[in-house]
Amino acid sequence: MKLITAIIHDEDSKELLKKLNEKEYRVTKLASTGGFLRSGNTTLFIGVSKEQVDGVLELIRDTCKKRKQLTTTAPVGANTSNFVVLPLEVTVGGATVFITDVERFEKY
Repeated sequence: MKLITAIIHDEDSKELLKKLNEKEYRVTKLASTGGFLRSGNTTLFIGVSKEQVDGVLELIRDTCKKRKQLTTTAPVGANTSNFVVLPLEVTVGGATVFITDVERFEKY
């Protein structure tokens, strides 16, 4: 058995959850926050057999696309009156995926 941990952008979560449920994959959703932009992410835990891993990865790849976003950044906790804050274009979205072996699984 494998545990797929996928960290995705909030904007992609609804569509990906719909696709995973249609294929009858069991998934647990957690709200999380990204470190750089401090924006909303969703972390999904998906338990599957070894044979199902590629199918789940395909759904994630097809759904979670990278896109450009304008943001402004300033040093955390700094007094921004001494800084010129300019817009910055960053890439958001996509997915970060970890696949781990599960030695034992129980459901009650």
